[in-house]
Amino acid sequence: MTLSVPGFPLYEDPPENPLTVEGIELGRRLFYDKILSGDNTQACASCHDPAFAFSDPRQFSVGIDGIEGTRNAMALINLAWAREVFWDGREPSLEDQARRPVPDEIEMHLPWPEAVAKLQAHPEYPDLFQAAFGSEIVTETAVVRAIAQFERTLVSNNSRYDKFINQEIGFTTQEIQGFLLFFNETGDCFHCHNTPLFTDYRFHNNGLDSDFDSGDQGLGDVTGVALDRKKFRTPTLRNVELTAPYMHDGRFETLEEVVSHYNSGGHFTPTVDPLIRVSVGLGLSEEDEAAIVAFLKTLTDSSFISNPEFLSPFEE
Repeated sequence: MTLSVPGFPLYEDPPENPLTVEGIELGRRLFYDKILSGDNTQACASCHDPAFAFSDPRQFSVGIDGIEGTRNAMALINLAWAREVFWDGREPSLEDQARRPVPDEIEMHLPWPEAVAKLQAHPEYPDLFQAAFGSEIVTETAVVRAIAQFERTLVSNNSRYDKFINQEIGFTTQEIQGFLLFFNETGDCFHCHNTPLFTDYRFHNNGLDSDFDSGDQGLGDVTGVALDRKKFRTPTLRNVELTAPYMHDGRFETLEEVVSHYNSGGHFTPTVDPLIRVSVGLGLSEEDEAAIVAFLKTLTDSSFISNPEFLSPFEE
């Protein structure tokens, strides 16, 4: 099975985990099945809700034991083109990422041997694994490969922006103003949120905090390199209207707050990105800020959040 999206970069299957119809369907079921949590109350979808572009509207997700995490759950959009995953890039692939939440003590809190045993004893899953991977023996590796396959199909490319680019619709005057500000040196959003994915999948310190020595160090905690401290992965802006709250710690509740932060210039620390105009700011007027927000809302793809191929098989 191929994944070809007009205007998007060429997609290449991981050699060890090519997309198949059976693998994707198994992954979709696992993504929504609460069997992968210790008390059968939570699934991957519990913190990655399709109604919110596969993100979590809570600042921090809450696991089965009522414990909050420390970062906002990222939206799962166009991950077939992602490189390192998580806000801090600590895993190199979707398969590696999918291993984390199941045994995590503050998330789904189910050791992998127990998760595998539950699936093996299920009346349907062994046959589904046989169809997807050629063996009815359930393994941790097969589980995460199936989930990763499903996640790679979560493609969003049918927003009003896409229709505008394809000359199918026009923009309002305000949206045009926001479009121009986004893609010119005044608003300067495009350097990190470049098209068509609206992310560079890189890591940046965007001037959120003046305290450099304490708190979440992002990529720096993973690499141990001083120059990586306070850097976090650029999230995609596709469907950003649906994915509040914003930033790695969910500190901003609205897009208006986000734009205002960048307009202010943020805070200086030794690793702040050169593109952040610290102290000086962008010099945007209130009208400019509102126009950028209006443009960001054109990236909402209603067909993405309602696509039946992405929704729970248990609700059909």
